[in-house]
Amino acid sequence: QVKLEESGGGLAQPGGSLRLSCAASGNIFRINTMGWYRQAPGEQRELVATITSGGRTNYADSVKGRFTISRDNAKNTVYLQMNSLKPEDTAVYYCKSNCLASNGYEYVYWGQGTQVTVSS
Repeated sequence: QVKLEESGGGLAQPGGSLRLSCAASGNIFRINTMGWYRQAPGEQRELVATITSGGRTNYADSVKGRFTISRDNAKNTVYLQMNSLKPEDTAVYYCKSNCLASNGYEYVYWGQGTQVTVSS
């Protein structure tokens, strides 16, 4: 059983910054890809950014150049630095982790989400 806990959400003005954190805990053998997704009211959940265990990153076009994903493997934590925030960034942000179990199978875990609101 693995639990993901997000933190760092809140209210920011357009052009402002926020830093999200997601810490994984529980019975973890190894964490492969980690990522951030977001979902606005009435919208479908969409990819924001992912990062592999080797550090390769991938970003949605809408956040490229503004957001930076990183991870600290020793702390089982993934971060999302969000700069130059726009109102359209407003959403609930969810952390996702692909975790390898000792039995050789990969399992996907989701956090509960953290609200990000960008408004003046």
